[in-house]
Amino acid sequence: ITMFVSPQPVEATDDAFWDQFWADTATSVQDVFALVPAAEIRAVREESPSNLATLCYKAVEKLVQGAESGCHTEKERQIVLNCCRLLTRILPYIFEDPDWRGFFWSTVPGAGRGGGDEDDENARPLAESLLLAVADLLFCPDFTVQSHRRSTVDTAEDIHSIDSCEYIWEAGVGFAHSPQPNYIHDLNRTELLKLLLTCFSEAMYLPPSSDSSNTNPWVQFFCSTENRHALPLFTSLLNVVCAYDPVGYGIPYNHLLFSDYREPLVEEAAQVLIVTLDYDSSTSSSPTVDGTTTGTAMDDVDPPGPDNLFVNYLSRIHREEDFQFILKGVARLLSNPLVQTYLPNSAKKIQFHQELLVLFWKLCDFNKKFLFFVLKSSDVLDILVPILYFLNDARADQSRVGLMHIGVFILLLLSGERNFGVRLNKPYSVRVPMDIPVFTGTHADLLIIVFHKIITSGHQRLQPLFDCLLTIVVNVSPYLKSLSMVAANKLLHLLEAFSTTWFLFSAVQNHHLVFFLLEVFNNIIQYQFDGNSNLVYAVIRKRNVFHQLANLPTDSQSIQKGLQRKKKTPEPISRTNSQDGVSMEGSRPAAPAEPGTLKTSLVATPGIDKLTEKSQVSEDGTMRSLEPESSQPSPEGNLPSAGSDGESWSGEASHLRRDRRRLSSASSSGQWTPTPDWVMSWKSKLPLQTIMRLLQVLVPQVEKICIDKGLTDESEILKFLQHGTLVGLLPVPHPILIRKYQANSGTAMWFRTYMWGVIYLRNVDPPIWYDTDVKLFEIQRV
Repeated sequence: ITMFVSPQPVEATDDAFWDQFWADTATSVQDVFALVPAAEIRAVREESPSNLATLCYKAVEKLVQGAESGCHTEKERQIVLNCCRLLTRILPYIFEDPDWRGFFWSTVPGAGRGGGDEDDENARPLAESLLLAVADLLFCPDFTVQSHRRSTVDTAEDIHSIDSCEYIWEAGVGFAHSPQPNYIHDLNRTELLKLLLTCFSEAMYLPPSSDSSNTNPWVQFFCSTENRHALPLFTSLLNVVCAYDPVGYGIPYNHLLFSDYREPLVEEAAQVLIVTLDYDSSTSSSPTVDGTTTGTAMDDVDPPGPDNLFVNYLSRIHREEDFQFILKGVARLLSNPLVQTYLPNSAKKIQFHQELLVLFWKLCDFNKKFLFFVLKSSDVLDILVPILYFLNDARADQSRVGLMHIGVFILLLLSGERNFGVRLNKPYSVRVPMDIPVFTGTHADLLIIVFHKIITSGHQRLQPLFDCLLTIVVNVSPYLKSLSMVAANKLLHLLEAFSTTWFLFSAVQNHHLVFFLLEVFNNIIQYQFDGNSNLVYAVIRKRNVFHQLANLPTDSQSIQKGLQRKKKTPEPISRTNSQDGVSMEGSRPAAPAEPGTLKTSLVATPGIDKLTEKSQVSEDGTMRSLEPESSQPSPEGNLPSAGSDGESWSGEASHLRRDRRRLSSASSSGQWTPTPDWVMSWKSKLPLQTIMRLLQVLVPQVEKICIDKGLTDESEILKFLQHGTLVGLLPVPHPILIRKYQANSGTAMWFRTYMWGVIYLRNVDPPIWYDTDVKLFEIQRV
């Protein structure tokens, strides 16, 4: 294809010239990418803009014609597919140039219509015509869906009269009939969805802004009532993803015999789905910080729900069998990489787990009934175990920081509900080979052991997640019936590492981690003392850690001395004095990224105080939200906690520079130094009373047993602790505090950058956005 860099504009009516672009018979999307190099597209854009405009217009016109005629001939289908590929190739170069960005939203005055019949159709912006044509083509009999007509003699189905709800692609939510699989239809759907995703990708060319409410006009139109296929398409995408079984009808190794044409469609569907669901739920008349809603006084009725129909439909799913279908499907796909480990190569290994995690997050965030359904049974553990597997596996890999964050966010969201803590007591028997010590215990033990591993042997970039990880443990701690010895030792090892003087004095909020851990111990001692003799024993053995905390020095000289220690021992937290023992059989150690791996930057996430709100659990188990403490006015509103340089949105670089020093007590120079007053201000609040009372009562008794019986064997001591009781000896139990995730614009923006970063990196064949001037994130090499 000779591109048309000639400065002479070619007339739109010169069909012979334009048809050469799509008349070619056997091309693939890869061919189009090879034939139309980036440099040429940019040259045309700069030197003969009217030709580029005409090409886009003509290509859209061909799609509209195809949608109207119903694509009955092979030739028409070929033209539609070629226009589809061409637009997929060209659109990113239109988006990267701010002057061109409005082009698709302008109407084309009478171009190529031959004559001046300015009918209503002409008033549609090009983008709308394109999106409606793609929607029609996705339900085009014999092209993307099975025709319902018996004979070919009969007139072909009129594409405008068909009810696309009868042509949903897969059984599942709201549709019982599973159409015969047809791989040609799957391939055609995949190409159309690729074009759709490319249309939506305009978001990649806008820098991240604190105003996450700026909606994507392409998504907004496509998910509006203007699109008559919105419901069947939403249902088709969701069902195709959730019904997919990569193992292939339960027969191991099946995928080696049959090439799987479904997988590319499922990936594309998952990506289109999460992009259409990019919606900031925190801006939609939800309570603001002061407890009032953002709606007006008129909104005393239920709000009609979001204009985005995909979000609307997702939030309205309610049938138990639909929830079951979705949960089973997501759990099956998330567990797929784990299946790999005990029967290598037995199943096809899917690569779109990050998209699935975003989808699961959206389901829980937009549909509270779904969230409660997930937590109603131990099925939630089928989501938990894969997430812990991914977290453990990615902990040393800098290119997978985003995956670590989304896994932790999902667990934070789940941990806000009492049922999650209760479910964790189920024994953990599945042996997924993971690079963690062997233990016998519950899912709670697994969670604590993996979190310990992330904190002690993950890479530096994960430090901002420590607050979140410990908040999750605090949230579930009141419900944990019996921790294993391995998990109990891990918790104490964390306390030991976090309560060294240099760690406490070296950053302004490091002491929060000690508060979280003490809260965990207090919750378990006050509410679950009976089954937790292992933890009580570990606390007794490490009692000096608690005594040192109680006697933490606060004078300037000791503070300086504590900080000096830091210079000698660079990284105390990785000390492996936690008796790690042998890792599980068949596990591989978590590996760092290969040098040169591409990754995309992420914006900063809000601090834990913005990410969560405190709720108090009352006697009957109900929660009530606590008023935010007015003692800490936050000038940043919902923005992530920024450094003094106000750079909260410039992504990871500033994130690292701030490296967890939220400058709450910064001096004017920006260099924070600990003072005696500052240490006193939080030392006096350390919640040590319960533990000190426990030690005061039990240590003398345990010592006496040891002396009397000449014991060095811990089993006898554990037996004594199991039968002991502290009823009436401990302080009055404190109310249980849960920190529940709350939607905010900071996380909405984080999800947007993360999701598009994943989509950018995963679309390599063809490389749709590669080497274009993306603004939403930076592409970096490890």
